Amino acid sequence: MNQALLAGFWGLVGGSALVIGAAVPFILSLPQRVIAAVMAVGSGVLISAVAFDLMDEAYHRGGFTATAAGFLGGALVYTIANIVVSRRGARHRKRSGNNPDESQPHASADQAPGTNTGVAIAIGALLDGIPESVVIGTSLIGGKGVSAVVVAAVFLSNVPEGLASAAGMRQAGRSARYIFGVWIGIAIASGLAAMLGNVALAGAAPSFVAAVTAVAAGAILAMLVDTMIPEATEATHDYSGLIAVTGFLAAFCLTKLGG
Repeated sequence: MNQALLAGFWGLVGGSALVIGAAVPFILSLPQRVIAAVMAVGSGVLISAVAFDLMDEAYHRGGFTATAAGFLGGALVYTIANIVVSRRGARHRKRSGNNPDESQPHASADQAPGTNTGVAIAIGALLDGIPESVVIGTSLIGGKGVSAVVVAAVFLSNVPEGLASAAGMRQAGRSARYIFGVWIGIAIASGLAAMLGNVALAGAAPSFVAAVTAVAAGAILAMLVDTMIPEATEATHDYSGLIAVTGFLAAFCLTKLGG
């Protein structure tokens, strides 16, 4: 299969978890702790992917300067963009249960039930997903196989996000057709981002590829600390650290055995 098409396929696989997550509220009601546990595992896997797949690869490709600059730059850009979408109702887009602000009497207007919070969550999903998808695409550059750790981490982190957004959109009165149309579109966008990342960076200088990879790593780590880890900890409490460690260890083993 053409390398760009293969990158698009794996990006679509990672993005498809959003559609699966959105379907969950229509099929069954999972305990909040189960979804939060999945999020905790995904957090551990993503931390491992950032450390052993992305940053290590970036360093070997382009050295410390390009890697450090990209890493800090990615975290800065993500943080600014995250503040913007959070203020429009997407602060808890990876939340495993209902929006906590709905139970608070002083919740702001952009977080109140019946608003377009679900749409803001969908926009936040694009913000989270683009760096992850680009990394999937770049992992295939040079004829190497796709990073199974990155794909697994993206998949696990997307399930709760799709679930949370679907719940928000249903509360706003959106139809199932609208909800699945949005998430299928974002899943396709994830595949295209992976494909474009592969094509655009295939002939780029190693230092530039390293910087782009580090940008994605910085954005992913910032996303973990800002959204996934706090939400997972809130539901799983004292067990979140242990669950995340199991995810990290599984990804670490997969990285070393695959290498």
